[in-house]
Amino acid sequence: MPFLLIRNDITKVKADAIVNTANTRLEEGPGVSRAIYLAAGEGRLTEACRKIGRCDLGKAVITPGYGLPSRYIIHAVGPVWRGGGRGEDSILYSAYMESLKLAAEYGLESIAFPLISSGSYGYPKERALRVATSAFEDFLLGHEMMIYLVVYDRDSLGSSLGLFSSIQEYIDDHYVEEKRAAYRPEGERDRRLLRERIEEDAGWDRRTEAKRGPEPEESIRSFMPPLLSGQAPQRRLEDMLNHLGETFSQMLLRLIDERGLTDAQVYHRANIDRRHFSKIRNHPDYAPNKKTVMAFAVALELSLDEAADLLKTAGFSFSDSSKFDVIIRFFLENRKYDVFEINEALFAYDQPLIGG
Repeated sequence: MPFLLIRNDITKVKADAIVNTANTRLEEGPGVSRAIYLAAGEGRLTEACRKIGRCDLGKAVITPGYGLPSRYIIHAVGPVWRGGGRGEDSILYSAYMESLKLAAEYGLESIAFPLISSGSYGYPKERALRVATSAFEDFLLGHEMMIYLVVYDRDSLGSSLGLFSSIQEYIDDHYVEEKRAAYRPEGERDRRLLRERIEEDAGWDRRTEAKRGPEPEESIRSFMPPLLSGQAPQRRLEDMLNHLGETFSQMLLRLIDERGLTDAQVYHRANIDRRHFSKIRNHPDYAPNKKTVMAFAVALELSLDEAADLLKTAGFSFSDSSKFDVIIRFFLENRKYDVFEINEALFAYDQPLIGG
């Protein structure tokens, strides 16, 4: 998965590089910066930054990681928020892109960012997130790298209250908790009455629990049609094999062609690694997980029905007892196909992210 939101302490992330929210003087700051200095070793990191001297707004420099699990620290200088009218978005975007370019120059395969400028610099979190994901998306169109955005919780993202209010309302309307009974109350009542009638016909005395006939379950089975009693009609294996439909891989590639898209466009939109996509293309019987199927449904901008068909080829379906499924359905029904926005919502509700 090229871009992943994670909850963690950035100083503990095992990426090739982590990013420090630096100031132009490259001096230790509060918050994330102080945590990085302390974990790396204040003396050595301060000396390394002193040798570099300074770093301009929107730029980035690199030092060793010293005591950190990461090999390098990239120091990115983001803007102080001054209302949005002084080019803050452009400067912040540049800070992300310069960090990513520097990581690419050093041949790094993974990098972990905090949400730059969103702490003591006062940048609105939701706006900062939009700039970050825009930079990541643009960079990943031409590069292969694992990018982590490290946050503590949903509040760290400052997610849109309007969007999450709509998602929560949709969840409330559609989500069925798994612990609920499989039948409606009236269904439970009808089933109980049927069972009692069968028990009575079978000679079962509830008061003495004495049995005068066959077991109630045996009687129930005798009332069931063949499919419900597990006695499915016999079908020849040859007939079944002759009526196989498209595999997931076949349907995916057909949909890509029908929409006039390139492979690269689709796997980038799906937040899927190029090597992962190559496996899917080269193996017609490839068996994906549900997160991967959902990611391609989003990338191809499928309708809910089309997404259900794609899921079916991999042996899955939408479930009202899965909060993950309900959230994906919300976005598909509302024709919102931004994989980063969807993953932000999934992250906020403690659900697995799509892609792979």
